[in-house]
Amino acid sequence: MIHRLKLKDILALGFMTFALFVGAGNIIFPPMIGIQSGEHMWLAGFGFMISAVGLPVMTIIAVARAGGGIEKLSLPIGKTAGLFLAILCYLAIGPFFATPRTASVSFEVGLAPLTGNTPIPLFIYSVIYFCIVIIISLYPGKLLDTVGHFLAPLKISALTLLCITVLFWPTGKIYLATVDYQSSAFSNGFLNGYLTMDTLGALVFGIVIVNAARSRGVQDAILLTRYTIWAGLISGIGLTLVYISLFKLGSGSSNIVSQNANGAEILNAYVQQNFGSIGAFFLAALISVACMVTAVGLTCSCAQFFSQYVPLSYKTLVYVMSISSTLISNFGLNHLIQISIPVLTAIYPPCIVLVILSFTLRWWNKNTRIIIPTMLISLIFGILDAIKTTKFKPLVFLINEYFPLADQEIAWLIPSLITFSITAFIDRVKG
Repeated sequence: MIHRLKLKDILALGFMTFALFVGAGNIIFPPMIGIQSGEHMWLAGFGFMISAVGLPVMTIIAVARAGGGIEKLSLPIGKTAGLFLAILCYLAIGPFFATPRTASVSFEVGLAPLTGNTPIPLFIYSVIYFCIVIIISLYPGKLLDTVGHFLAPLKISALTLLCITVLFWPTGKIYLATVDYQSSAFSNGFLNGYLTMDTLGALVFGIVIVNAARSRGVQDAILLTRYTIWAGLISGIGLTLVYISLFKLGSGSSNIVSQNANGAEILNAYVQQNFGSIGAFFLAALISVACMVTAVGLTCSCAQFFSQYVPLSYKTLVYVMSISSTLISNFGLNHLIQISIPVLTAIYPPCIVLVILSFTLRWWNKNTRIIIPTMLISLIFGILDAIKTTKFKPLVFLINEYFPLADQEIAWLIPSLITFSITAFIDRVKG
C-alpha cells in the first residue's frame, strides 16, 4: 500500500519549509533594502526576491528531483568536488554563519533594547537559546509535529500580524536612495539576497523535508519529490508576502532611524514608535521563534550530513554544532555579517550554476563537459568579487575596468554564460 500525505500534512510540510527559511537574514535584510533603496525600492526588491525567493524555490525543486540532498545534486561534478562543495555549504549555513546569526539577530531585536547590547546578556541568552535548539534537534523524526504543526503556525501567525500592522500603520515618507542604490538598485538587492543564505539553506533543507515526509510513512520516490516541490512552492509564496511587507516597513522608516541602521535596529524603532513596550515584547517573541525554527532545521541538517563522514553520532554532532554556534554568535550581529559577505559572494555563484544546470542534464551528451567548466569559471570570478568586498579590493581593481557588471559585484555572470555557450557547442560537436 502506498502511503500518501493528507492535505493538512502537505500544508504542515509547506509551513515547516517556510518556517525553516524565515530566520535571521530574511527578517533583517528586507527592511535595510527598503530604507536604503528609497524611490528604487521595488527594483531593488525585485532583485532581492530573485535571489532570496526564486533561487531557493528552484533549489528545493532541483534537490527533490535529484533525490533529496546536495550530495546527489552535485554528482555531475564528481564525488570529491561534490563533497567539498557540500562541506562548504553545510559549514556556511551551519555552525560558521547562519546558525550563530539566528541567535545574534533574535537577541539584538528582542532583548538588547531591554538589557543593553553588551556581552554578558548576549552570552546568557545564546546559552539558553541553543539549549532549546538542542532539545528539539535531538529528535529529527518529530520535526513535522514540533515545527510543522506547532512552531510554524505560531511563527506564521506572528509574521502575518506584523505584515498587517505595516499596511495599517505605515511609518512615514520615503527618503532618497543611498548612493549605492541610486546607481545599481537591482544588483544591490540581488546581492543582499545572498546574505539570507536561503539558496545554500535549500541545498540542505531538501533532505530534512524528505525525511519529514518519510516520518509519515511516505516511501514512494515520485511522491516524495512531489511533496517536496509543493512544500517549496508554499514557502515561496509565504516568503514573497513577508518580504513585500518588510520592504514597505523599511522604506518609510528614515524619519525614525538612520539609513545606515541594520535591520534589527529598524524593526526595533518601528515597533517602539507604534506599539511601545508591548510591541517590543511581541517582536522579541516573534524573532526568537522565527530564528529558533531556522536554527533547529540547520542543526538537524548539518548533524545528519556530517554523521556520515566523521566518527561521531548524530546526537553528539548536535551538541558540538550547537556549542560552536553559541560561541560564534557572541561575536555580534554586525561582525558576523561583515565576515560572511566575502565568503557568500565567493561560493554563491557556483551553487547557482549547479542548481540551474541541474535542470538541463538530459540535454547533453556528457553533462560534465558543461557543468564543471562553468562552475569553475563562476567560482573564480566569485572569488574576485569576494576580494572586492574586503580591504584587499585594490588588488583586483582591473576587473572593474574590463569586465561587464563587475561594478555591480556580479562579474561572474557574463563569463559563466560565455563558458556555458562554448562548452555546450563543444558537447554538440563531439557528441
